[in-house]
Amino acid sequence: MNAFDYAVLALTLVGVLLIGLYQIRTTQGAEGYWKSGQQLGWFTVGLSVLATQASAITFLSAPGLGYESGLRFVQFYLGLPVALVLISAFFLPLYYRSGVFTAYEYLERRFDLRMRLLTSGLFLIQRGLAAGLTIYAPAIVLSTVFGWDLDWVILGTGGFVILYTVGGGAKAVSMTQKGQMAVILLGMVLASVFLYRALSKEYSFHEMLSLAGRSGRLMAIDARWDLNERYTLWSGLLGGLFLSLSYFGTDQSQVQRYLGGANLKQSRMGLMFNALIKIPMQLGILFIGVLVYLWFLSERPPVHFNVQALDRLKQTQMAEPLALAEAEFDKNFNIAQMVREDYLSALRRDDPYARKMASEGLQLCAEREGMIREEVRAMIEATNPGQKVKDTNYVFLYYVLNYLPHGLIGLLLAVILSAAMSSTSGELSALASCTTIDFRDRLRPGSDRQTEEQKVRNARWATALWGVLALVFAFSAELFDNLIEMVNVLGSLFYGTILGIFVLAFFVPQVGARSAFYAALFAETAVLLVHFSQVYEWPGHERIAMEYLWYNVLGCGLLVGVAWVLEGVSQVRRSQS
Repeated sequence: MNAFDYAVLALTLVGVLLIGLYQIRTTQGAEGYWKSGQQLGWFTVGLSVLATQASAITFLSAPGLGYESGLRFVQFYLGLPVALVLISAFFLPLYYRSGVFTAYEYLERRFDLRMRLLTSGLFLIQRGLAAGLTIYAPAIVLSTVFGWDLDWVILGTGGFVILYTVGGGAKAVSMTQKGQMAVILLGMVLASVFLYRALSKEYSFHEMLSLAGRSGRLMAIDARWDLNERYTLWSGLLGGLFLSLSYFGTDQSQVQRYLGGANLKQSRMGLMFNALIKIPMQLGILFIGVLVYLWFLSERPPVHFNVQALDRLKQTQMAEPLALAEAEFDKNFNIAQMVREDYLSALRRDDPYARKMASEGLQLCAEREGMIREEVRAMIEATNPGQKVKDTNYVFLYYVLNYLPHGLIGLLLAVILSAAMSSTSGELSALASCTTIDFRDRLRPGSDRQTEEQKVRNARWATALWGVLALVFAFSAELFDNLIEMVNVLGSLFYGTILGIFVLAFFVPQVGARSAFYAALFAETAVLLVHFSQVYEWPGHERIAMEYLWYNVLGCGLLVGVAWVLEGVSQVRRSQS
């Protein structure tokens, strides 16, 4: 990085902070703090919803997934447009008619206080942990770029977001997210254009597609029915639908965004904007990862993309084995270069047999490269037992820092930081609203007599508290291999149960509070048991084969089914007594 990069980065961050701090002057009363005064147009609502979901994790990890396995991850989002249509048709009108501040406030009116607190508590657990991950992701950037201590970077970046979120509330979140999304979209478009133009000097578009397709990285849809396969057409359409219904329809970090719309129509249009743009945007981000893969076919990649880990390894007793592994890596790369030229030559002269032989040679080189990378990961782990050594999160960052022109480097770092701030601020505001409205104000006697000034002050204290807790959670985020998958796994542990509760509340009026409560406890316990049976090996048990997207279907289905049965049993007992 040079002075130009620092200037671009600094101007972007200062601009975001000034926008957020300005909202302190325009935030009036508790409704203004929590619901932006319900003055936002559809475009602001749409960008705010999009920005809350598209965290820095998206722009760090998704290109890494594209580099590693291609476009398969896009299947995760296949159920999202259907979910947003259903939410617009059924969830939104109920929220608007009831005039609630939090999604869980509605549950007390439908069931009882116990159900409201249980559901809000589940949200606080999973979203509080996720907020830590979204703070950790940009800290990786600054720590890698500047060589600063990661813990201090977490404190600094987290504190930056906490500052304007505490001051301006939901309106500060929504208004800053407009500017942040503009930076994000501009940066990703420029990065993809630069990558494509650089690659087009060596390959035609047809050759790019052929090379990427040969490795399977253009396969976006997997139609197999396999519960043990993470991303398939069916897990995306079914599991992704349930996850999206719960996230966009019941997660306060999203509900709070569209409840700030000026009216029902504006909120619906904001959600439809997301239904149209989310899959193309995510596909584009993954395709950037595929382009990075093509780039490193002709440009030698590092044997491990976390170069700091490599540098530390060189200072240990593993320095000599590492040198041998890198020498073998160089030899394999040189062979792959010759085979790649053979493949392109066969492609250009339309020789299917020669292309097939060269493709097999490239596959062998890729397998050998993978083996060498695994050896290096084993060395890193041997010198630091327990450290997660998968380097997917560092792939795009490595490319940005080493190959993009100055100015664009600063802009891409601003993209990652802007995405982190936009999602983290939305999460902190939602966590604070549930803590204050669902717990403090509801359970503390005399809360209904608070002045507007007291309500806003309490809200700001709650936001600051969750900011501090999110920083604490961020210090443990390095335990996970891939951040974007970890966030979705974490959400899936709770979202099925939460969605099931709202399905009962909205569509099954026959089920009462008692049956719903015990069904929720049963469903959540079942999901956690299924998950941890795969994470840990217990004596005398068999692993339950199920990928995390199906947790959402399992939790929701179990809850609704068990609640229906319990209510039926209860009605029989009442009729017999």
